[in-house]
Amino acid sequence: MYKTDTICAVATGMGRSAIGMIRVSGPETVPVCDGIFKGKKRIKDMDSFTAAFGRIMDGDTILDEAVVLVMKAPHTYTTEDTVEIDLHGGTYVVRKVMDLLIRKGVRTAEPGEFTKRAFMGGRIDMTEAEAVMDVINAESDMALSASVNQLTGRLRDEISDLREKILYNTAYIESALDDPENYSLDGFDEDLNVTVEEVLSRIDVLINSSDEGRIIKEGIRTAIVGRPNAGKSSILNLLLGENRAIVTDVEGTTRDTLEEYAEIDGIVLKLIDTAGIRETEDTVEKIGVEKARKSIDEADLVLLVIDGSEGLTENDREIIQLLGDKKVIVLINKSDKQQIISDEDIIKMVGETLDISRVSKADVDVLQISAKTAEGLAQLKEKIKELFFSEKIDYNNQVYITNTRNKESLIAAKSSLEKVAESVAAGVGEDFYTIDLMSAYESLGEIIGEALEDDLADKIFREFCLGK
Repeated sequence: MYKTDTICAVATGMGRSAIGMIRVSGPETVPVCDGIFKGKKRIKDMDSFTAAFGRIMDGDTILDEAVVLVMKAPHTYTTEDTVEIDLHGGTYVVRKVMDLLIRKGVRTAEPGEFTKRAFMGGRIDMTEAEAVMDVINAESDMALSASVNQLTGRLRDEISDLREKILYNTAYIESALDDPENYSLDGFDEDLNVTVEEVLSRIDVLINSSDEGRIIKEGIRTAIVGRPNAGKSSILNLLLGENRAIVTDVEGTTRDTLEEYAEIDGIVLKLIDTAGIRETEDTVEKIGVEKARKSIDEADLVLLVIDGSEGLTENDREIIQLLGDKKVIVLINKSDKQQIISDEDIIKMVGETLDISRVSKADVDVLQISAKTAEGLAQLKEKIKELFFSEKIDYNNQVYITNTRNKESLIAAKSSLEKVAESVAAGVGEDFYTIDLMSAYESLGEIIGEALEDDLADKIFREFCLGK
């Protein structure tokens, strides 16, 4: 249920800082803040989007000097009267002012409640609300640009246009059934088919963007695997540009997975350094090996590290068997040493292990690399970009689907529209079309927040941080 009381929250990080900001929003914002602020001008007399310097008072006690920014409804983030109180950034003073507001009847905001009020007030739709959180969580230029693109309404506009086309056809059918003298359905099936095909095509584009969208948002899940001492941790350190993982000549040094993030030209890699995969009786190492196998299953990309200064082993073959149809780049490591393994040796083993009769260099990505000298690093970065993004990504103009909820709604809408196409082909009466047309309309509406159940909306906003 939508609450309309007055709320407050600390909008800056807790702890000592230059400024501690408290955000207040709701119908009693102005009178409550007016009662605790003493400046040259009363808050109630201030124009919207103006600031004033003064003191925060608890009765006759000065709690702090502050700058207040006054924003009056409806042209605010929440569409409600809003005041932001900028204090000195000490933890204690911020808490004292929060306690004072609560004593004055203001409620502590729930996570995401300010953005929820913006949504309920009609200032933003659900795609824009989710984009706010994506902007906050962005870890790369690409993720930030894609999030800002959604924040400015690109996805909303696309979904709204698709819904409008569906609604027009639904309304026409119902008008023709109610008033056949003025609305004819002659030839309508052909026009409807054209519209359904167009909408389905555009929905497919959005669904197909979801893999790239997830990668842009979350990064490429990249498992670094291989037998013990092949140089996996050294490759991790190379990609990170720092010595994050422990590297020794002792086999089995890495006994657990280690996750770190690296960025390649705006693309985030979620790197997972795994334990060397081998048969072992060591209980702890055995757990690490099982985690390594799981990391392969969950990975978008596998970097298989082979020690080029040693011959291929049965252990290497067993690891290749685990790869299945994953995107794989084979790294022949230690190119700074004498190599006894060639690209052709790798290609032959992959073909034999995966039972592929014809395997060429074009089918298997093999790179020579040295974790010690960084030779081959530039080629590895280019290969990763090539594997995941065949064309230059236009994240400023293209609309991406970046969460599972929206993808599921698109799939549901697609299913309903396919039923419409089947009904038209089967010659079913037009009155049956409207059921599936409206089902598609409602599924698309879930994406922008229309026809969205309250419990699901609450769940989405609970993922936000306090004060947002």
